[in-house]
Amino acid sequence: MVLAVLCPGQGSQKPGFLSPWLELPGFSERMAWFSTVASMDLVGHGTTSDADTLRDTAVAQPLIVAAGLCSLLSLFPRPADGFRKVSVGAGHSVGEITAAAATGVITAEQALVFVRERGREMAAAGALTPTGMSAVLGGDPAEVLDAITRHGLTAANMNGVGQVVAAGTLDQLAAFAADPPAKARVIPLQVAGAFHTHHMAPATAQLAAYATAMTTHEAHNRLVSNRDGHIVHAGRDVLNRLVTQVSAPVRWDLCMQTLLDLGVTGLIEVPPAGTLAGLAKRAMPGVEILALNTPDQLDEARRMVAEHGGNDHAPDVDWTLGVAPTKGRVRFSAVQPGDQVSTGEVLAHVFGDRDSHAVTAAHPGVMGGWLVEEGDEVAPGQPLLRFSPEGPTGGRSR
Repeated sequence: MVLAVLCPGQGSQKPGFLSPWLELPGFSERMAWFSTVASMDLVGHGTTSDADTLRDTAVAQPLIVAAGLCSLLSLFPRPADGFRKVSVGAGHSVGEITAAAATGVITAEQALVFVRERGREMAAAGALTPTGMSAVLGGDPAEVLDAITRHGLTAANMNGVGQVVAAGTLDQLAAFAADPPAKARVIPLQVAGAFHTHHMAPATAQLAAYATAMTTHEAHNRLVSNRDGHIVHAGRDVLNRLVTQVSAPVRWDLCMQTLLDLGVTGLIEVPPAGTLAGLAKRAMPGVEILALNTPDQLDEARRMVAEHGGNDHAPDVDWTLGVAPTKGRVRFSAVQPGDQVSTGEVLAHVFGDRDSHAVTAAHPGVMGGWLVEEGDEVAPGQPLLRFSPEGPTGGRSR
């Protein structure tokens, strides 16, 4: 049994969605603290702001991250309980910041400051040129992608199950809507820019500067990157991906495939929930799925945690683990147990059907030993090796 927690992205917010949660003990106090950290009234936005206000990128993104983190604290009042029960986490677009904080890579306060600046920078980038996004439902996948490219647009979200989001200038989107792919519907989205495209490059540059001042920790659980569906474990790698994803397409289709490869049996989407649960219901048959939208569903969520939880990826805290980013066959590098390794040094490669991916050292240390054999077939997130961050005798990596 494998439990996954999913964190939604922008567009999932709805007027008043936070109201029932504020009745829980401690919830309003946590949201008030997050409001202080984010420098905006998140409680007010989550209860009384209208749809137009919530559409503002600078408002929506901090609200979504704060709501997700507070709901997880209601489900797991002691975060360590969540680390022991949840095997894998993932987030769509801005939801990956929620997932990064939930898996211990960054603190909740770091997440709120980072997402506050992300929202502001993306809103500013979106104001430079009139841009937007449109969902494309149905149609032949190859024909849809060809039409998107032909109109100079970017496939900004590959959500699977017949859903792609095209992004670009408003003129390009208008021309695309007038000449849609066969058997496809084009639905304009109420967003303030062409997110996850080159139009967001100014925001990426500024966030990269902020990221240099942030400290990170290794993920306590598997974390699936929405850039390519790979498992990421090293904190700095996660943070770098949080920066670059702003102007890179979201491959949620690959994330769902990785969840299937991991053998996920239960899936909980945190508030404001619904979008990712809906995609999973179509793409992940046989998986029990809960869109956690109101606190009266917490008992059902706890039942799922009890039935599906039990972290099958609890790393040894005395060592740093190198994990497989994707499924494939492993090949060792020349590094041997006892060798000193430096940050970024390649320790192994995982060869898939069409390409290979390096497993690198997250920080300096001493190679400890292999946990698999040369040539073994490995699964996403499977531990491959361990090394000590403090020397041959080991040392705590947390």
